[in-house]
Amino acid sequence: MSKQNNASNKKRTIIYWIATVWLSLGMTSTGIVQLMKMKEEVDMMNHLGYPIYFLTIIGVWKIAGVVAVLIPRFPLLKEWAYAGFFFVMSGAVLSHFAAGDEAKTLFGPVLLITLTIISWYFRPESRKLRQPVNPQ
Repeated sequence: MSKQNNASNKKRTIIYWIATVWLSLGMTSTGIVQLMKMKEEVDMMNHLGYPIYFLTIIGVWKIAGVVAVLIPRFPLLKEWAYAGFFFVMSGAVLSHFAAGDEAKTLFGPVLLITLTIISWYFRPESRKLRQPVNPQ
């Protein structure tokens, strides 16, 4: 392996881990807050028109998604976790937008979407689904 290729792989690995650690911290902290049903979270769910039990569902899935992204192997599970992060955060953006909320309410979800995409894009080969070989 050339020095340039090795440096490129090292840069990709650093980007992956920085994005993944921040993504994991963000998803874990918001998941815990949702599981605790803090007043601010309950008020926000009421404001957006969602039932409060969504906090439990979203909180559990965020924490489970973090575990899936961080553990070795299980690339299909990781793909589902990344997709789940993208869907829940884009749903948050659209919900705030539909409710007419201020732009500042979009910062957290947009940041987590961005970290999700960066982590997914820069993940190492060992964390990706292997493409089947085309016999043709």
